[in-house]
Amino acid sequence: MIENQNTIVVIPARMASTRLPGKPLADINGLPMIVHCWKRAVEANVGQVLVAAAEIEIADVVRAHGGDAIVTNPALPSGSDRIAEALSLRDPQRRFEHVVNLQGDLPTIDTLSIQRCLAGLVNEVADISTIAARIEREEDVANPNIVKAVAPLSEEREVAFARDFVRRVGPEHSGPFWHHIGVYAYRRPVLEKFVSLPVSAREAERKLEQMRAMDNGMRIVVVRVDTVPLGVDTPDDLETARRMLRKA
Repeated sequence: MIENQNTIVVIPARMASTRLPGKPLADINGLPMIVHCWKRAVEANVGQVLVAAAEIEIADVVRAHGGDAIVTNPALPSGSDRIAEALSLRDPQRRFEHVVNLQGDLPTIDTLSIQRCLAGLVNEVADISTIAARIEREEDVANPNIVKAVAPLSEEREVAFARDFVRRVGPEHSGPFWHHIGVYAYRRPVLEKFVSLPVSAREAERKLEQMRAMDNGMRIVVVRVDTVPLGVDTPDDLETARRMLRKA
């Protein structure tokens, strides 16, 4: 059973970013971006919230705003590895059974999306849960920077198992297409197994971490949501986030 007391949301964050250096501490209307993400996670009210920081500066800022943060090895290769280390440091007693991986560059994510991602684990056959929203524009279908979740979702079907994740749509794929949002919920043993596995061939080819899970037989359930949050990767994205959150 998924309950608040056995669930934790972990937000991995690091200062290194090629297109937006110091991204977690970028100011959005008076608050650092990582604090906006932390606040969204708290408002989702699914469990405890922890920022897994690669640098002490990030942890200090989160704590200064009333949040909980832990400093992890800055050399870790991915957010998933950072989350796993943060869990091992913070919860060696293994009190937390369910883990939500919330990216630290999604300051506009709505709380319902976080809740729905976790709810996908109600299906006991699912190892991992993630979320996706319907793609409405043809140019987005053709855009390789938008990852598509291939799953039999529809307006009537809100949850389905992923068949694939692709950047480029081929003739073997048929619509509707679903914009994959990189938020995940894991059963804790699954996360720990995942980070212990080597990079798989399809993961390396597509630069999609979730392919490692699928290539090793892990079952990913995709939950339909209504909106795609803005991922902040560039200075232009940052300005857009400032405008969006100013109106909110």
